[in-house]
Amino acid sequence: MNHSTETLVTEFILLGFPELCHLRGLLSGLFLTIYLVTILENLVIMLTIRASQQLHTPMYFFLANLSVLETLCTSVTIPKPLAGLLAQVRTISFSGCLTQLCLFLSLGSSEGFLLATMACDRYLAICRPLHYPATMNWQLCLCLALSAWLGGFLASFVSMALISRLRFCGPNVLNHFFCDISPLLQLSCSDTTTIEILDFVAALAVLATSLLVTMVSYAHILVTVLRIPGWAGRQKAFSTCASHLVVVATFYTTTIFMYARPHAASSFDINKLVSVIYSVVTPLLNPIIYCLRNRDVREALTKLL
Repeated sequence: MNHSTETLVTEFILLGFPELCHLRGLLSGLFLTIYLVTILENLVIMLTIRASQQLHTPMYFFLANLSVLETLCTSVTIPKPLAGLLAQVRTISFSGCLTQLCLFLSLGSSEGFLLATMACDRYLAICRPLHYPATMNWQLCLCLALSAWLGGFLASFVSMALISRLRFCGPNVLNHFFCDISPLLQLSCSDTTTIEILDFVAALAVLATSLLVTMVSYAHILVTVLRIPGWAGRQKAFSTCASHLVVVATFYTTTIFMYARPHAASSFDINKLVSVIYSVVTPLLNPIIYCLRNRDVREALTKLL
C-alpha cells in the first residue's frame, strides 16, 4: 500500500463492555459510585495525614503519596467508560488516547516503585529500629518519594516514544474501556514486533526491580520477626506490614499478568476483567486495607471529626 494515500486514524472508539449492554444503567451507577467513593476515601486519608501531627511519620508520608497516586490513576481510567455508559460518548482523540496511556503507565510504574520504597521503610523500622529515626529523615523521604514519581514517568517515556511513531490506518475500534497498550498495538498498521518486545522488557524491568526490593525487604523482616520471643510480640511487629503485603500482592499479581508476559494482547476478555480489578476495584479497596483499618488513622480521624 502507498503510505502517502493512507487515511490515518485521528480518533478511537472505546468498545467498553458490549456483552453487558443490557446492564448499562447498573454498570454506570456502579462505576460512578466506585469512582466517588475512591476519591472520597483517598481525600480523607490525605487530609487526615496532613492535619494530624501524630501521623507525621515516614510511613504515613508514603501512604499519603500512595493515596495521591490512586486518586490520579482512578481519574485517568474511570471517567471515559463513565462517559460511554452515561452519555454514549465513546470516542477519544489520538492525542488523548496517547496521553491517557502515558499517564496510566507512568502512575502504575510509580506505584510499583513507591511500594518498594514502603517495603524498605518497614525493613528499617523493624530490622534497624535504633538507626531508623536518623536514617529515614525527611530529606531522604522526600528524595525517595520524588524518585518513585520520576522513575515512573521515565519508565513510560521509552514506550510512549515508540508508540507515538506507529501508524494507525484503521479500524479504529479499541476493544477496551480505556487506552491500554495491548489493544492499541493490535490496531496499528505498523510492525509492532520490536515495540512489543521492548515493552515486555521494560515492564519486566520495572516490576522485577521493585518486586525484588520488596521481597528482599520482607525476607529480612520475616527473619527478624521470627526471632522475637513470644507470639504476641511477633504479631505486633508483623501487623504493621500485613496491610502493605496485601496491597503488594494484589498490585504485582495483576500487573505481572497484564504487562510482564509475552503476547499479552491475545485474550481481551480476560485482560479487560483484570484491568477492571487493578484500575477500578483495587484503588477502591486499597485505602480500606492500608489506612482506614489502621488504628492510628482511625484515632486521628476521630479526633479531627
